[in-house]
Amino acid sequence: MPLGLGRRKKASPLMEDEDVSERSALGVSQAVGMPGGSIASIPPGLPPPAPALRPRLVFHAQLAHGSPTGRIEGFSNVKELYAKIAEAFTIPVGEVMFCTLNTHRLDMDKLLGGQIGLEDFIFAHVRGQKKELEVYKSEDSLGLTITDNGAGFAFIKRIKEGSVIHRMQLIGVGDMIEAINGKNLIGSRHFEVARILKELPRGRMFTLKLCEPLKAFEMIGPRSGLSGISSGTSPSGRGTLRLRSKGPPTVEQLVSVIEEKAVQKVDDLLESYMGIRDSELAGTMVELGMDKQNPDDFSQALDRTLGDFAFPDEFVFDVWGAIGDAKAGRY
Repeated sequence: MPLGLGRRKKASPLMEDEDVSERSALGVSQAVGMPGGSIASIPPGLPPPAPALRPRLVFHAQLAHGSPTGRIEGFSNVKELYAKIAEAFTIPVGEVMFCTLNTHRLDMDKLLGGQIGLEDFIFAHVRGQKKELEVYKSEDSLGLTITDNGAGFAFIKRIKEGSVIHRMQLIGVGDMIEAINGKNLIGSRHFEVARILKELPRGRMFTLKLCEPLKAFEMIGPRSGLSGISSGTSPSGRGTLRLRSKGPPTVEQLVSVIEEKAVQKVDDLLESYMGIRDSELAGTMVELGMDKQNPDDFSQALDRTLGDFAFPDEFVFDVWGAIGDAKAGRY
């Protein structure tokens, strides 16, 4: 899909004090730009607008440990977003670990998932110190919740207080898991990494190779207070850019309070059953279930769309119950 206007003079990658109302190329579907920056939906049945008529969105970004402000534009998914960040700051794309919205701190409540508020400021966290540790699995649960950046890096989103990992002071929230017992995990999804950790035998040592995000001095602090989930919505209430792994991005209004609560409940279930946390995945599951009339149809939709996860039946049943509670207004 062509993105942008080929004749437009390319802006300098690093620019400060840019006018945010100046929009540049990002193709999105089912929406057109209106005067004053508002969004108007296209009537059903009409084809998407030509690339030159699609909304032109520009986001601003910094490296979380400190940098000038960069203009980020012309991406349609998370992988392309990281590539644009790397291009803007002249760093290898593999250096970008994950992003937070509107804060440079390691705040797991503010992780960039599948949605970006149209006025959100992006902070990119890049690779810092590498570390290799020997861990003794004295309990069945290590106390880790794993997520990933949507581009091949799985990292630690939560550490349970008092757990095996919590007692190891060298392991922190935000650490990327590069390898377990010598097995390279770059490119693996978070549920694959969580499964490997869960299947490690109790009463044995294992080797964990990690990479922590580069931190500014002021960011160094205690490991507590970093748990939670990202709502994936813009505080301004003016809409979000939703990025999809398949298909073009779309500009959408914020999800309803009922759907947002359902997403949070499903995300809690993901952590309970699978040791992962992923608000984008939870949102996809809620979206699949909102128009289904029975659990069988919902289960079939999950298999078609998310079959790689191999969700257990009891988990699917609980997710269906959470969605049903949301549709019935029981939250």
